[in-house]
Amino acid sequence: MIVKNLKIFLQNVRKNSLIVNTLLETLNQFNIILIQEPLWPKIRKIPSTLNSDGKPLMSTSHYPNWISFTRIPLDEKDFPKVITYVNIHLSSLHFLFCKNIINHRDISLIFFFNNNVCFYIMNVYSDSSHTALKYLKDTEVNIDNIILMTSDFNIRNSLWNSSFPFHSSLSNDLIIIADSFNLALSTPTNLCYTAGKSNSVIDLMFL
Repeated sequence: MIVKNLKIFLQNVRKNSLIVNTLLETLNQFNIILIQEPLWPKIRKIPSTLNSDGKPLMSTSHYPNWISFTRIPLDEKDFPKVITYVNIHLSSLHFLFCKNIINHRDISLIFFFNNNVCFYIMNVYSDSSHTALKYLKDTEVNIDNIILMTSDFNIRNSLWNSSFPFHSSLSNDLIIIADSFNLALSTPTNLCYTAGKSNSVIDLMFL
């Protein structure tokens, strides 16, 4: 596998497990699927010493052909808003979840080896309070060879949406963070909008 040949799919599923299951079922031609806002439904109850009725077990979608990477929630209010799926055909690249480098509920940092070089991919969801963005701004980490940082950053800005007339100071923080990782904003080759949502370019890719 050559890094530049990686096929990566990104989508905010807005807590719709049907979409996730459909993606995992049909997108076998992709190497990596990056999901934001996955649903964490109740799967079943498990025995608990604190509750005679049992403790609810919550989980995201799983599929045999995909290896999932996400932070394990501490409680029912700590469900991660990002999950990364890696095609099982890439298991020889030894993908690992880097919680020891970035430990945030809504940031998934994974790395893999290719030709004896370590590469990183960062999947981010930054909510309306820009929690993940503030974490990245305040956390000093030196990471070489990040090939992709992508996310629903929830920042509308004229820099990446010509139909939106304003510039946000938050975008400056985002650009500075990306620059610290030697990444630059990617420009879509086929820009399209959802009908009725012309001012909603908030999903960005830094390469």
